[in-house]
Amino acid sequence: MRVFRPTARLAALMLASSLLVGCASNGATQEEDDEFAGVAERELYEEARGSLERRNFTAAITRLEALDTRYPFGNHAEQAQLELIYAYHESGDWEASRAAASRFIRLHPSHPQADYALYLRGLSSWQAGRFSLERLKLIDISKRDLGASRDAYTDFSELVRLYPSSQYAPDAQQRIVYLRNLISRHELHVADYYLRRGAYLAAVERGRWVIENYPEAEASRDALAVMVEGYLGLEMRDRAREVLEVLIDNAPRHDQLRGRTFEPRHVSAQSLSA
Repeated sequence: MRVFRPTARLAALMLASSLLVGCASNGATQEEDDEFAGVAERELYEEARGSLERRNFTAAITRLEALDTRYPFGNHAEQAQLELIYAYHESGDWEASRAAASRFIRLHPSHPQADYALYLRGLSSWQAGRFSLERLKLIDISKRDLGASRDAYTDFSELVRLYPSSQYAPDAQQRIVYLRNLISRHELHVADYYLRRGAYLAAVERGRWVIENYPEAEASRDALAVMVEGYLGLEMRDRAREVLEVLIDNAPRHDQLRGRTFEPRHVSAQSLSA
């Protein structure tokens, strides 16, 4: 059998052909990259605005990104950066929206609309936490990882602190209340787990953390109950009784109280009376 061996001339032709294909491919990529070459800043901005008004966020993002790249110090640069945050948010790209908002705040901390950027950053974390699913009762979000929810709480708290007169502050404050209850409820899910596993000291610490960090949360009463039960598990009945007194004063109708007697749920211990 004859084995095919390419000649030097044929090998050269094949190499030249592959180079031509590569050049053609690079040319196509370059042509795509140059889609907005020669487009004036104002024209590009107007196109982006038109796409936003039509809620075509993909087209708007493409043009706003091009505007940010080609005219970083142009007349529309700062407004384009703000609208890019919004476009990312509306398109459901929460991480990109947060990153763009953080960049804007870092570059323009004194901008008149810095509060808006911070508000959108918080909203993006809010959405990333899947609050819409909880409203539909599909999940109990307090049992999930709350990383994004904690970010939202931080952003909204910072907004209220830095810009108390902002038009976005009232809405941020309402979300803070919700998030405070959500996060504290999550901590109590963890505390209940510790009680069931016999990690009583860890449960007490979780309850104390909720009370110290979110004293106004609805879950603070349950946090007191967790501490009472945790101390019972540790056989520290005197400390448990001290916390029980506080629980009775603040939540006399708590579901673990029978008058002034506390009934443990997870700990094998006798009832405790104040």
